[in-house]
Amino acid sequence: MLWTIISAIVVGLIVGALARLLMPGKQDIGVIMTIVLGIVGSLVGSWLTYQLGYNNSNGGWEVIPFIVGIVVAIVLIAGYLAIRGRAVRQ
Repeated sequence: MLWTIISAIVVGLIVGALARLLMPGKQDIGVIMTIVLGIVGSLVGSWLTYQLGYNNSNGGWEVIPFIVGIVVAIVLIAGYLAIRGRAVRQ
């Protein structure tokens, strides 16, 4: 159970960081929110790909759910920024 939580945090960090790197412009969010949105994006992306019939019959690293997780995390970060509003620094 502990390793599952640790791996979810690590994957969330990777997915969230990649999502922020691929997004244009500057995102003014912290590391913790990046991890949280990355974890949620990864979980929703994996769930969505399996609901659409994805099957990793060859085993190994599941690339498609990872990529979909990054796309979902990008959407979540954009939604978070839209809801929170961007603070204009003077």
